[in-house]
Amino acid sequence: MSDVRLTTPSFLVLGIIDKLGEASPYDVKGEAARTVAPFWSMPHAQVYAQCDRLLEAGLLSEVRQSGGRNRRLMKLTDAGTEALRGWLADPAFVPVEARERGILKLWFGASPRVHAPVQIEEHRRTLDEYEELAGEVGESLTRGQREALEFGIRYERMMVDFWHWVESRES
Repeated sequence: MSDVRLTTPSFLVLGIIDKLGEASPYDVKGEAARTVAPFWSMPHAQVYAQCDRLLEAGLLSEVRQSGGRNRRLMKLTDAGTEALRGWLADPAFVPVEARERGILKLWFGASPRVHAPVQIEEHRRTLDEYEELAGEVGESLTRGQREALEFGIRYERMMVDFWHWVESRES
């Protein structure tokens, strides 16, 4: 096993493959889009790069399906399982990196009058989707999944409130 620096995207890949049991990079990308994308996005190319890095590091094993597209199926090795469990148990704090394009535009002088109504509408739409999801499947989610969904709900509420505040300050 080579010594590789594991990043949050590394653990995202390990976590998804762990949940699925085995997966191709395409499966990882699809599952990430279906589940964690609202709070952790990962570009398609990065999924493939992470899978290759984790294979090289000995944290994943790979089997090629014969015939057809010669699809790669990966599983966690014992070392991969150990790395994932260690990361899950680590309570270290890492500051949040907010990447809100609308706020960046405000910083550089964009008009709140132009941007606030759109931001309010879009964050309200997302909030409604999350609340609907919570009502439909909230009880069937694991505790951690439900807490992540609650984070999304609270975040969207805060963003709606923030943009209303921005809008109210417009002179």
